[in-house]
Amino acid sequence: AERRVGELVGPVNSLLNLARSRGSFIIHAPSSVTSYYQGTPQRTLAQNAPAVPTPQPLSTSPRWGTAWCWTDGRREGVLPIDDSDMGCDCEIPCPIEPPWTRQHAAIELHTGDALTDDGQETWNLLQWKGIRHILICGVHLNMCVLGRPFGIRQMVGLGQEIVLLRDLTDTMYNPQRPPGVSHFDGTSLMVKHVESFWCPTCLSSDLTGQPAFRFAGAPQPA
Repeated sequence: AERRVGELVGPVNSLLNLARSRGSFIIHAPSSVTSYYQGTPQRTLAQNAPAVPTPQPLSTSPRWGTAWCWTDGRREGVLPIDDSDMGCDCEIPCPIEPPWTRQHAAIELHTGDALTDDGQETWNLLQWKGIRHILICGVHLNMCVLGRPFGIRQMVGLGQEIVLLRDLTDTMYNPQRPPGVSHFDGTSLMVKHVESFWCPTCLSSDLTGQPAFRFAGAPQPA
């Protein structure tokens, strides 16, 4: 997973630069490690955005240092991949603990960006900027991208129009677990799950006009 993130961050940063040049507002969301950025302009911007009540209560269930929106059995059923072992596909399983201390350094923070992993702060920023349409990318789709308080489930619940950049994401999935497919097929199953139950997806190429990102070793998309 760490190796794949290393492949992903360059294309993500390039996309962010393009989005900024077109007037997009960028929210960085390094889960559970925002204290690393305390005092930075990006963190301060998120903390100081005017407070706005949410249209429904935010999730308060804790997991891994933030609130968490768990799988919603009334809407989506079980996930198509079994990540009960936390998805490590290394030959020697990694310890189950947060391995990160900050956002990947290759993803640049610019003046005017915001940084938060908090649902209320995210909502405040979106309301302050008058934003309803969100593009989301990053890792990992079956975990933080869906479940964190800035993620797909929470934003859909708040009435936001959100679209997943499906080539700029990854999953934590061990092919030794059900349904026993390759890692990349497991990610494709998760993308289909999101499209079926939560939100549309698009490719980075729809914005950039350049070829979509593909991990080394991943098959050509159908």
